[in-house]
Amino acid sequence: MAELDISRKNRPKYLGDHQSVLEDFRVAMISRHASLMGRKEVFMGKAKFGIFGDGKELAQIAMARAFQIGDFRSGYYRDQTFMMALGELSVQQYFAQLYAHTDVEAEPASAGRLMNGHFATRSLNEDGSWKELTKMYNSAADISPTAAQMPKLLGLAYASKVYRENKGLKHLTQFSIQGNEVAWGSIGNASTSEGMFFESINAAGVMQVPMVIAIWDDGFGISVPQEFHTTKGSISEVLAGFQRTEEKPGVEIINVKGWDYEGLMEAFFEAGELARKDHIPVMIHVEEMTQPQGHSTSGSHERYKSAERLQWEKDWDCNKKFREYILENGIATADTLDKIEAEAKALARKEKEAAWTAFSSEIKKELAEAVQLIKSAANGSTRKVVLDQMADELKKTINPIRKDVISTVRKVLLILRYDHNAEKDALKFWYQERQKDIHDRYNSHLYSESQWSVLNIKEVPAEFKEDSPTVDGREVLQAYFDTKLENEPKFFAFGEDVGKIGDVNQAFAGLQAKHGEWRVADTGIRECTIVGQGIGAALRGLRPIAEIQYLDYLLYGLQMLSDDLASLHYRTKGGQKAPVIIRTRGHRLEGVWHSGSPMGMILSSLRGMVVCVPRDMTQAAGMYNTLLSSDDPAIMIECLNGYRLKEKLPANLDEFTVPLGKPDILREGSDITVVTYGSMCRIVLEAAAELSEIGIEVEVIDVQTLVPFDVHGVIGESVKKTSRVIFADEDVPGGATAYMLQQVMDEQRIFPYLDSEPQTLSAKAHRPAYSSDGDYFSKPSTDDVVEKVYAIMHESNPKKFPAI
Repeated sequence: MAELDISRKNRPKYLGDHQSVLEDFRVAMISRHASLMGRKEVFMGKAKFGIFGDGKELAQIAMARAFQIGDFRSGYYRDQTFMMALGELSVQQYFAQLYAHTDVEAEPASAGRLMNGHFATRSLNEDGSWKELTKMYNSAADISPTAAQMPKLLGLAYASKVYRENKGLKHLTQFSIQGNEVAWGSIGNASTSEGMFFESINAAGVMQVPMVIAIWDDGFGISVPQEFHTTKGSISEVLAGFQRTEEKPGVEIINVKGWDYEGLMEAFFEAGELARKDHIPVMIHVEEMTQPQGHSTSGSHERYKSAERLQWEKDWDCNKKFREYILENGIATADTLDKIEAEAKALARKEKEAAWTAFSSEIKKELAEAVQLIKSAANGSTRKVVLDQMADELKKTINPIRKDVISTVRKVLLILRYDHNAEKDALKFWYQERQKDIHDRYNSHLYSESQWSVLNIKEVPAEFKEDSPTVDGREVLQAYFDTKLENEPKFFAFGEDVGKIGDVNQAFAGLQAKHGEWRVADTGIRECTIVGQGIGAALRGLRPIAEIQYLDYLLYGLQMLSDDLASLHYRTKGGQKAPVIIRTRGHRLEGVWHSGSPMGMILSSLRGMVVCVPRDMTQAAGMYNTLLSSDDPAIMIECLNGYRLKEKLPANLDEFTVPLGKPDILREGSDITVVTYGSMCRIVLEAAAELSEIGIEVEVIDVQTLVPFDVHGVIGESVKKTSRVIFADEDVPGGATAYMLQQVMDEQRIFPYLDSEPQTLSAKAHRPAYSSDGDYFSKPSTDDVVEKVYAIMHESNPKKFPAI
């Protein structure tokens, strides 16, 4: 190892003075002892699960030193030392997350909603408005699925590219200083086997974005050694073909050892400068890392590592080698280092105890209140013995959690069901108040609760003039996007074939030539990272439309949408938002591919996102306006067979809004209500016209959005009038029709108003067969709707409507 010249004059810029080195040692020791204590807390039953960053301390300190104000991180659950080195994670906050403390002040990353090791800074003020992101360190909220941090990392870096290249964004200094910010990511060596990693690396090389990827390589993926994960046993060797050259751009690849302090500092500072100045992606392969406590508290690594390997990990532990480095270079004495470590251990223990006291005292207070109320209720009850026993058992609970308290109270209230007195009422009132608190702690912020929620956007009707032209639906969208690109500099769109040809259905035709490649852009065939591109850009204050060409291609990006975007606002309890719009198309078309309507899948996996299902392009344009005025993420599913259908062009394209969560009554009727959306609106309206000729008047309702769903109770009011209802769509049986039925039955309580059983009409369980015949016999037709409605009316009045 090279001797360290400790004079300031001769030291490399990436090395600090003695005090800086010792501060790095102190941080490493604090983090290590926090890891060791964290494991013990789990085994003592004070936490459910633990996963720690021990063995990765030195590399993370180096990354933190190269990280600058305004930069973004998208990493994984072993980056505790990095966050501590930045000053963005205190030891008390670290343990608060381990205990799942639901106070956002105590645990600002997730308010106890995520297991330990998931890090995030709060990008938003309490009212949901943006903070000055260029004046703070930024960490995008972590997710557990392996490699799923990578597509978002690409998007965070892409945002810097957009801010640098799009001159119309120069004034947005709250979000970027001319694209000077670097996106830093981390990933474990085994996770580089995932497709998301390779797709992100390839996209970064193509796009040349300022992204630094650090690979923490400890040679294993849980129990599976490197040779089972990676060709040649080295991800940097595998990716050697990506290495940039003087002739061709690519990815800069740097190799460094996880125990080499100077090497790590040099590697991360060099990577940061390259990414920041030249806007290129850099990969740092940090090898020979260790994992002193194994993968997690779920098991011991002694089961799968040899004695030789375990001894090597002890000998080459980065903190041990760091200590040796300090001593060899005369930076400090052994006594000094011993003192620093002792102080670090004491600090970690003190902060751990403070976190536990803060966490447990809240629950103990609630427990004491509940015990007192139960005892009071017991005094006037015939079940006094049982109730006193329940109160005493609750009082004696070791390390109680909130569930212990609430579950006991619910059981007590059941026992007291025949009692009527003030003491029972007091307990019941206390429980009702706790329910509000519980909602805030565990169930709030799935959607925006700010003034910019989609539910708060004012409705502005579309205006049509006498000379408003009738055009193809695609031309409505084309005119809309043109207007929006003209008036909103933060708005832009990208996706496969979106740029030069203006998307496969021509809604962006000619707009790249008019507005430039940074406003309307092509991408490769890579849906997963298109989604990530949108998430990262939206996290940094931009308003992107990320296009997924067809609805069935959504499957490629579903994990990112579900695990990251849909849960982002919830898992940070309103600390971060990414109001990206995913634009796609589907529903009616012939054949197995592109013509499915998997709405049930979307509804089940994307709660936390708005789901728009417009019946035509005018409604879609109004919904886009609403979404771009709001801060909720959304998916827009346009009708694939509607782009060539004629529509009137609104005169106020840039202003009119469609209220989300408000169904539209397309046709009034008195006999039966049919609820549908999308392309099925035309089918149902055609059927309603036929049925009217034989004396059946159908009320046709377009729900317009599946999430939010009919917040005004429009469908319920219709059913009160007609007493009959059918829910119809093109999804498989039990899909979105079942969802709509559940929503109306449970939320609008329509059962008492029904004279006939509610029914659903959906497509067949398989994907639609090809050709017009395939469509007719696979998806609901006008004839199907007519027969379904007629059968219900026959059952109601067989004399007037005899059996067919």
